[in-house]
Amino acid sequence: MRQFYDTFPTPVGDFTVAVDANGSVIAAAFGGLAELRDRFAADEVLHEPARLAAARREIAGYFAGRREPFTLKLAPSGTPFQQSVWAALQRIPFGATRTYGELAADLGNPGAARAIGRANATNPICLIIPCHRVIGGDGSLTGYAFGEELKAQLLAHEGVIAAV
Repeated sequence: MRQFYDTFPTPVGDFTVAVDANGSVIAAAFGGLAELRDRFAADEVLHEPARLAAARREIAGYFAGRREPFTLKLAPSGTPFQQSVWAALQRIPFGATRTYGELAADLGNPGAARAIGRANATNPICLIIPCHRVIGGDGSLTGYAFGEELKAQLLAHEGVIAAV
């Protein structure tokens, strides 16, 4: 199956997005094509910026401070549990955070904070599915696939923490 990608600059570095033949976002990564390939299994990925114009526009809007939710069609590949976690992540608004425990409770399984953390870590569509908005119960940033410094920058951009 063919997939398509584009890489473009953001205030925190390059960002790469991939879509399927239907135009649904299937993966996103901070960095270039190599970082994107770490996020999903790709058969053939073609560089076609025109197919990614909407994603590029919405990402630019995010970094410009517009707080509208993303409206892109998403098609992340994952288990039903992962899908439920990723859907819950999308309900965390710009400028807010949730803890792993809060997400577990929201999903009706308060003892599943570690499983929530694992599903969060395997999110193939970073930023658009805002896994960076999940923090430890003690308020710590507790890791991010692209580094805690980037996570802090994103949360500072959203006004959650002091600028780094």
